[in-house]
Amino acid sequence: MRYLKIYFLLFISIGVLYACSKTEVIKPQTEDIRFVIPKNFPDAVYKFDGNTLTNNGFALGKKLFYDARLSADKTISCGSCHQQFAGFANLDHKVSHGVNNCLGKRNAPVLFNLAWQKEFFWDGGAKNLEIVPINAITDVCEMGTDLNTIVSFLNRTNPYPQLFANAFGTATITSQHFLKALAQFTATMVSANSKYDKVMRNPQQNVFTADEQQGYQLFKDKCASCHTEPLFTNLNYTSNGLDLNSADEGRKVITGLPTDKGKFRIPTLRNIELSSPYMHDGRFNTLEKVLEHYNSGVQHSENLDASLFKNSQLGIQLSSIQKQQLIGFLKTLTDDEFIKNKIFYEN
Repeated sequence: MRYLKIYFLLFISIGVLYACSKTEVIKPQTEDIRFVIPKNFPDAVYKFDGNTLTNNGFALGKKLFYDARLSADKTISCGSCHQQFAGFANLDHKVSHGVNNCLGKRNAPVLFNLAWQKEFFWDGGAKNLEIVPINAITDVCEMGTDLNTIVSFLNRTNPYPQLFANAFGTATITSQHFLKALAQFTATMVSANSKYDKVMRNPQQNVFTADEQQGYQLFKDKCASCHTEPLFTNLNYTSNGLDLNSADEGRKVITGLPTDKGKFRIPTLRNIELSSPYMHDGRFNTLEKVLEHYNSGVQHSENLDASLFKNSQLGIQLSSIQKQQLIGFLKTLTDDEFIKNKIFYEN
């Protein structure tokens, strides 16, 4: 009888433990979430009109961002291809790696300072931050599903109805609220506190090293027309002299214009030290290889950016010392505070 009681108590204990393991613990968002435009930044494009930023909305967006159950095979989340330690890019993956081990055709771009963009993706295929996730959700080589399937899953899966009620005032989950929650999370990813920013805002207390200063001058002379400060992109599209045989026609896929063939979005250089590999197809895995491309690898095409073909000379001529000075400056764009900011961590 004594042993029977022990077995019974063990059975009850195991049952309680199992029940607790099935109950998801959601940590409240204790730090107030705010969207603040940095002093050296222009006004933002996305202003949270009709999508008021709240702690509950941000926390819900973060949970959705990291939930792999939203993909077709329950293995891929937004955070799978957008990793915080890589500036929310996909470290060491040339192209996106989605459901069923499917490989996409383009490198996963960084996700920060999105509130300053009017268009998104390498080809500008989306024009509103709130619809950006639809591409990854529906792409057969990314998440491989659709909004209706996701909304149905969320409506029948705790604690999502309560989380949506907390964020939007209704437990009935819609695709609109799903996308708005994700936008609240991604729009608050602001990277603007690198060494460069500290030097620009307070040069009396923060200075570049001699090599960083030389690199900054080289950058302004040779790179700034495309990678415009302070976002370090002019948000335009260009052909930068990659090979001419690529099946990916870039911006032409969206516009249909022959003059856009081979043009891709000029990416930001912020956190570039951390977000390898580089280019729209991830072909270069180091900054040294990127600079060598501009030094000696630029190929001529009818759509080639004019800044890369001057005086009948292709590319941007750089000495070995200049390359290292440029890289030294580019590393001042690394924002450790953003990369290590715990408010973006997966719970």
